[in-house]
Amino acid sequence: MAFTNFTVEEGKPLPLGASLTAKGVNFSLFSRHALSITLVLFESAAADAARQEITLDYRKNRTGDVWHCFIPGLSAGYCYLYRADGAFEPEKGMRFNRNRALIDPYAKALSGVSDWDFGGAIAYDPRDAQKDLSLNATDNIYSSPRCVIVDNSFDWRGDRPLNYPLRHSVIYETHVRGLSEGSSSGVEHPGTYLGVIEKIPHLKEIGITSVEFLPIHEFYENELSAINPRTGERLKNYWGYSTVAFFAPKGSYAFNQGTGAQVDEFKTMVRELHRAGIEVILDVVFNHTAEGNELGPTFSFRGLDNQIYYILGENKRYYQNYSGCGNTVNCNNPVMRGMIIDCLNYWVVEMHVDGFRFDLGSILGRDQKGRLMENAPMLEKIAEEPVLRHTKIIAEAWDAGGAYQVGWFPGRWAEWNDRFRDDVRKYWRGDSGTVRDMATRLSGSSDLYLRDGRKPFHSINFFACHDGFTLKDLVSYNYKHNEENGEGNRDGSDNNISYNYGFEGPSLNPVIESVRQQQMKNFIATLMISQGTPMLLGGDEFARTQRGCNNAYCQDNDISWYDWGLKSQNCGLFRFAKEMIAFRLRHQAFMRPEFYTGREGSYNAPPDITWFDELGEALDWERKDTGFALFMDGAKADILADRDDNDFYIMFNSGVAECRFTLMAPPAGKVWFRAVDTALPSPDDIRPPDEQESLQGALDYLVHGRSLVILLSNPPAGLHALRASVP
Repeated sequence: MAFTNFTVEEGKPLPLGASLTAKGVNFSLFSRHALSITLVLFESAAADAARQEITLDYRKNRTGDVWHCFIPGLSAGYCYLYRADGAFEPEKGMRFNRNRALIDPYAKALSGVSDWDFGGAIAYDPRDAQKDLSLNATDNIYSSPRCVIVDNSFDWRGDRPLNYPLRHSVIYETHVRGLSEGSSSGVEHPGTYLGVIEKIPHLKEIGITSVEFLPIHEFYENELSAINPRTGERLKNYWGYSTVAFFAPKGSYAFNQGTGAQVDEFKTMVRELHRAGIEVILDVVFNHTAEGNELGPTFSFRGLDNQIYYILGENKRYYQNYSGCGNTVNCNNPVMRGMIIDCLNYWVVEMHVDGFRFDLGSILGRDQKGRLMENAPMLEKIAEEPVLRHTKIIAEAWDAGGAYQVGWFPGRWAEWNDRFRDDVRKYWRGDSGTVRDMATRLSGSSDLYLRDGRKPFHSINFFACHDGFTLKDLVSYNYKHNEENGEGNRDGSDNNISYNYGFEGPSLNPVIESVRQQQMKNFIATLMISQGTPMLLGGDEFARTQRGCNNAYCQDNDISWYDWGLKSQNCGLFRFAKEMIAFRLRHQAFMRPEFYTGREGSYNAPPDITWFDELGEALDWERKDTGFALFMDGAKADILADRDDNDFYIMFNSGVAECRFTLMAPPAGKVWFRAVDTALPSPDDIRPPDEQESLQGALDYLVHGRSLVILLSNPPAGLHALRASVP
């Protein structure tokens, strides 16, 4: 059966993609080197749906490098693919094969991805000894996912991106599926965008401002062939760092599996998060695609214009692999730059997201031969794009090709600060000689960001993220335990800077578990009082564990899914995390817009920050002890708003033994109140403002081993702590 009732008109070259209008659909596709482009229309997403193949006339349906046509009467819900014909000369970088069904790079939704036969997209003949040098003549048009024509209309009910300032943000990194998929989640729509909505009360309760989702761009979860040696089950691509289509939200994360329904469900999730005052940040993977190396499948970019979309080697048969995943996207080719900007603009304008975290962001700074550029056009374009001006842009400032650029991304770029992660872990593990580095991280990492007008909030501070140990595992394991990944425990980092405190893994010893609980509180408190933008790994607020797995990319199971029973089991830790986030957001002193100067203020006012040893003397930065204290002057803590805050005296002791600290005299007319002591049991470990204990008359304070104490100043008659409203 074939379509017979659709006519073909000339159409327009812009915008790229399939654009729905009241009269039909305009199709537009870039391919510079194709000799022929065929549009394949499907009546529906059904496997046996009728189709119509339309070979575009290069004289009427091509403008420059863009192929286009208009189909009157076509509406949302129809599906389409492309074929591209041209030279198949792999050594010259040309890999056209008209037998391969090709996904539109601008497709707004895909159908059939989860049931895809990925192997059927292989463009070479696997029986040939030369493999990718031989053309596969098998037609895979019916075994490929299909692009869906989407109606972008949606009742946003007045919603707009929230765009909180970075310095007023607390980011919560999580996985859409993992957040609610577990049997303990108690939701009606587990593992979906709607499941996230059902977990909004928890997100509101903990007090974060922004959710950062692991990749939700369409990817193929069944691309892995490895087997879990314990269960015998096939492993899956759980994290999603293997993009198939950059404009399309992941279809399997939608509860409604109707054609294209994932678009509306994603929008619904964003709208409801915004109604709750929570931003949405997307982890985006523009550094590589799921097409992999020369032996990988051909389903989109490779078959449309291989040498434009990818960085190729001297022998153009092979791909430069700065991503560690087989290929590298040619980000600074003008065509690819344009596509990336179009994509980011789409997610902001049509999908209302508030920001992006760029995986392996250093690849965005490589030129078309893979060399790192000093002033990369792609990085500058993202930072200066008018539509994105108030959108958060966060870089993972390294790649798998050896680039490490933490502190060097230009302009308004923020960065994941792995130096914060490592130095804070070393300090709380009790490593000798770590005080200087710890102090640098607490005060905003000026060694990295005090240049070119950058600010403390450009440092995204974290002690744990999806890649590595969870907080609970950080204090429970000395070694990684990735045996269930099927790689002989060879994958994942060996440099975890962790400590198990006497027993590897879960322990029934109450002394060991008490130390672990205290250390988890130390990490959370340190994160929330450090200058910079804090990011908390989802589940760390109630001690989520991955059983020692530090590379759970393939574990779509209870290793990765949240165990919500831990929230009540570890209610003291959860309360501490919640109160610590609220403590940060109440006090502008921890969200300063500028770096500390260390200089004395006017009229004999104290410096904005002063460092002490436990005797109350000036800190000797060369000493190897692990105890130190700092005084923070709250005057003009927010110079932009001309607002003051409390003064703070904070004491750190990462050693095993307790230490008595001499207290600095409080400011005139004030006394010290204890706000936080991580060595105390809940609820005394952190007290709300009206319950903080006065230390009037105290000259010293006993700081227990492996603990942190926060004092703040207030008039002795009662607490009058300055409160900063959350934006």
